[in-house]
Amino acid sequence: MNPSTRQQFLQDQAAERAASYWRRCRNLSFALLLIWALATFGGIFFARELSFSFFGWPFSFWVAAQGLLLLYCALIAYYARAMRKLEAACLDQSKKAASAAASASG
Repeated sequence: MNPSTRQQFLQDQAAERAASYWRRCRNLSFALLLIWALATFGGIFFARELSFSFFGWPFSFWVAAQGLLLLYCALIAYYARAMRKLEAACLDQSKKAASAAASASG
């Protein structure tokens, strides 16, 4: 393989890795936003059915005010952990590709 073809091949692989990373990042963000929207709007909509009193307040108030905040914190923690794992995997893949390119050229 001549050097220009090899260079193009390595650039194509790098572009493919970057596209894969952003696709996975976008899918994760979309899934978590969908959970957020369903919980926010669905939870508040169906909370009206919970009509008993909880410490003097309607239970639906507690679900909306406290339960959803806990869900939001859990979503943020999951997003941070998942992105850390995704970025570590992509960095590891990039390092392997760079070392393979360096060993093949030298």
